[in-house]
Amino acid sequence: MDISTLANWVNAIAVTAGVIFAAAQISYYRRRRRRDAMLELVRSFQNPTFSKALRHVVELPDNASAEEIRKILGLEGEDLLVHLTATWETIGVLLFHGEFTIDVVDDFFSGPILISWRKLLPYTTDLRQRYRRDTWSEWFQWLAERMMERESKAPAVPAHIAHRDWKER
Repeated sequence: MDISTLANWVNAIAVTAGVIFAAAQISYYRRRRRRDAMLELVRSFQNPTFSKALRHVVELPDNASAEEIRKILGLEGEDLLVHLTATWETIGVLLFHGEFTIDVVDDFFSGPILISWRKLLPYTTDLRQRYRRDTWSEWFQWLAERMMERESKAPAVPAHIAHRDWKER
């Protein structure tokens, strides 16, 4: 084998190794980005304002009208609703654009999303009419509908039941 053939082989091996390394780095970067997005999702839930807002919404009576919701919550409570629905909106947009997986959103938030949507639908409908803006809480609605779709195909099973046979890797 002459020197030029050897150089070509070394070059081919170096290029191949470089491509493999780049592919591995891209894969690592994607996993890291997804993990960071999931951690940010968790952090959004571990916020006192979000927690307070969610508690107020969950405690609303079923089938309360928009006016009843306003009376129960008052102005401060309505401010909390804006915070909560903006969080659901953000999660909906990020899920749609592939920044989160629906499995993780479902694991963390399916119950709170569905309860929030059920309780706030009359309020949201009223705001859409009031502001003549059908896009009000559009991503929140989209997100709730995705969760409803999933649960219509496979009912929600609590983690302590679904994963009772889990073993540490």
